[in-house]
Amino acid sequence: MPTDKRSADRLAESAARTIAAGFKAGKERFDAVTERARARFEQRDWHGMLADMGERLELHALEVDRLITHLRGTLQESVRDESVWIGVKGAYARLISGGRNRELAETFFNSVSRRALSTAGINPATEFDVDDAPIGPDQEEPSIYERHACTGDAGEAVRRILEGCGFAVPFEDLARDAQRAARAIEAQVAATPGTGRIDAIEMIRPTFYRQKLAYLIGRIRAQGGVLPLVLVLRHDERGIGVDAVLASQSELSILFSFTRSHFHVLTPCPRELVVFLKGLMPLKPVAELYIALGFHKHGKTELYRHLRLYLRTTSDRFEFARGDVGMVMLVFTLPDYDYVFKVIRDRFAYPKKNTRRDVMERYHMVFVHDRVGRLVEAQEFEYLTLRADRFQGEVLEELLAQAALSVSATGRTVTLKHVYVERKVTPLNLYLREAAEHEALDVVHDYGEAVKELAAANIFPGDLLEKNFGVTRHGRVVFYDYDELCLMTECNFLRIPAPRQPEDELSAEPWFQVGENDIFPEEFARFLSMSQPLQEAFRRRHSDLFDPGFWNDIQTRLRAGEIVDVYPYPQAKRLLA
Repeated sequence: MPTDKRSADRLAESAARTIAAGFKAGKERFDAVTERARARFEQRDWHGMLADMGERLELHALEVDRLITHLRGTLQESVRDESVWIGVKGAYARLISGGRNRELAETFFNSVSRRALSTAGINPATEFDVDDAPIGPDQEEPSIYERHACTGDAGEAVRRILEGCGFAVPFEDLARDAQRAARAIEAQVAATPGTGRIDAIEMIRPTFYRQKLAYLIGRIRAQGGVLPLVLVLRHDERGIGVDAVLASQSELSILFSFTRSHFHVLTPCPRELVVFLKGLMPLKPVAELYIALGFHKHGKTELYRHLRLYLRTTSDRFEFARGDVGMVMLVFTLPDYDYVFKVIRDRFAYPKKNTRRDVMERYHMVFVHDRVGRLVEAQEFEYLTLRADRFQGEVLEELLAQAALSVSATGRTVTLKHVYVERKVTPLNLYLREAAEHEALDVVHDYGEAVKELAAANIFPGDLLEKNFGVTRHGRVVFYDYDELCLMTECNFLRIPAPRQPEDELSAEPWFQVGENDIFPEEFARFLSMSQPLQEAFRRRHSDLFDPGFWNDIQTRLRAGEIVDVYPYPQAKRLLA
């Protein structure tokens, strides 16, 4: 390490400037990829849009890797010296002071310092602590949105909004779409108790893009209340059109769900967007808003802040999560906390053949894949430390016995060396046992839709066991057990051959050869554990799931390069269907 304070200060300043330049370069690359979304939408380059999604997700890790290599060369043996990093942090804090994206810059620094020092838990001396100041509507910047007054009906305001998009390709029929959208907006306002005449529509200036759709997002200011507003744009061979109008908090929340891929939206200050969106979705965690905008690393920072605040203000102890005990994962949670913690078992019981690496690769695949609103995103943490007395005794005992590769305990501290954190949902099998009949029926129908939408996104769950699916607070069925998950295009969907003789059907073993990737949809019925009436309802609505033809048709489309449409709202909401 440096022999005098002056040289130590110079070294710290140089390292801090290197990291600050790395953050700036990383943000510029992030913005450059994000900016492509507009041209992708205009050119209907959907494969390019998906490629950009994958590229952008890897940028943070690539920049951290590059910096670590550089710092090892410049700091040499001092790269692992905590006292050096204390100085680097101080110099870096001065460099980013007053910056509009200070919270992102601090998270970036933490990624670098933790990697360099192999930090377990949190070390406030060498990394920035999480800011406990909550994000609220009082922090909103008016420059983030544009106001459109409504002096008569909403049609003129919507027309101005659509004209202001400035796309390089025309709308199919802008006047028609403006009137259709205005009628849908007025109908939603009229159906919302306590609201009256529309005074203005305020729209976020940048456009949001995801997969094959573009989103204009804002709010309706009406007498008596404020409603969210989303104008969904699609682009096909006829031109651009308004495909749907979403004007309720639940619809907006589903659009920003933890089961969806990240938006591409170009903004100089993501926090300003988060503040605006938080005002429209007060129940949505700030972490999920940052993640939805593509800033998943800072989303993890916010998620940790949320956890720390919960632990500081409650005395809850970690308990096993509701649901069947998994063969691959141990899942625990806090009683009133909205997230679950999942650690990989050291050994998997028969008949599981997966390895730990297989499971981790599948979770990464979900992270980079189009999740179409049906795959729960998991945030991956390493060396998360918690107090041992916050665990129920039997939970900690089981974790140490069954997941020693992921969990260790020393004195008063438990270290989760590797853990996935996911939003808590109700396991589907439990929901169907406990829900009212009409609620269970709706969810059973959505269960089939979830399987079909996953197939359209080139995802096969591996099996249809209800315990591997969950139900969100919006009543949507999602999938969260990834150890058997695979690509649709890797599977062989076959019809069961006719038995050779009557005795074949009574045999415990199949009378036909079964390859590793062979799947027989006719057998899916045996995975259904729901009541007989619900099974019958499921079969009536989704009989095609038991036919290999359904699966082979989707495979053919996927292998031909088609990106199958999956809309983040019901078919009934579509104006252009």
